[in-house]
Amino acid sequence: MEQTFHMLLYRAFHAQRGALRPALGELGLGAGQPKLLGYLRRNGPCGQRELASYCEIDPAAVCRMLDSLQKGGFVTRRADEQDKRRDLVTLTPAGEKAYGDWQDRCRAMEERMLTGFSPEEREQFADYLVRAYRNLKTGREERP
Repeated sequence: MEQTFHMLLYRAFHAQRGALRPALGELGLGAGQPKLLGYLRRNGPCGQRELASYCEIDPAAVCRMLDSLQKGGFVTRRADEQDKRRDLVTLTPAGEKAYGDWQDRCRAMEERMLTGFSPEEREQFADYLVRAYRNLKTGREERP
């Protein structure tokens, strides 16, 4: 196996995604949708642009995801009282439940992934990932 950092991260990401993919279908969710549900759970009703900014994806992609979530009964949309040109997206009880179930599946996957890691190693690993993410986000304009 190739030992470069980018390849190790790539393989770990794909293994994680593969471990969680069945849960998406079982919960009636699509790729990326749990992230939207989690944001709504933590922050309450918000607009599509705010969700797109948080997820770091195009607002049109968020719109398609929200259409699917609304059809599944996980979110509702209503006109913003302050700005009639925008909709506020709200989590439904079904969305709350689906997100809670998703979190349970993620915790189980994390336990499996981190088997044999000490609490200190888990904390260090999380810190390394946060720092790597920050480095990539702040150095975005610099291309090799």
